[in-house]
Amino acid sequence: MRHEVEVGGRVRRLSVVRRGEAYAVTLDGRTRLVDAVRTGPRTLSLIVDGMSYDVTVVPEPGAGLATVHVGAVPVPLRLNGRQRAPSYEDAGTGPQRITAPMPGRVARVLVRTGDAVEARQAVAVVEAMKMENELRAGRAGIVGDVCVSEGAPVDAGTLLMVIQ
Repeated sequence: MRHEVEVGGRVRRLSVVRRGEAYAVTLDGRTRLVDAVRTGPRTLSLIVDGMSYDVTVVPEPGAGLATVHVGAVPVPLRLNGRQRAPSYEDAGTGPQRITAPMPGRVARVLVRTGDAVEARQAVAVVEAMKMENELRAGRAGIVGDVCVSEGAPVDAGTLLMVIQ
């Protein structure tokens, strides 16, 4: 899921996806791989592009308000509460990588290598926390690789298939 956050009066688009031991953090279309370790109830140690940062999140009264301290620098933040599912218009060009949104099990693979798919067509189902999550193609294309089989356990961010 993507969130809209307000930082310093500016609305920014943020998405965080677990990628193995790290996180892919996308802010306004720019993605960076972030290694994060919780060091306290509200503190994290982050490594971004080889630089280390200590971050403390202090919730404030009011829905969605917080101050994030990056080192000694306070940054006021407001989570607008608006979550956006990935937009099919944002699918772009080039191969589309369908990944597991969370840890779970592949319940069904609905396509095979070489199949033609339409935008928004269901391509796989991942079961997590006793719920089924139907994953859909972002745009029309041809299934290039199917990397998992039904019943396989997956971590968040595991590559399930590629659509060309």
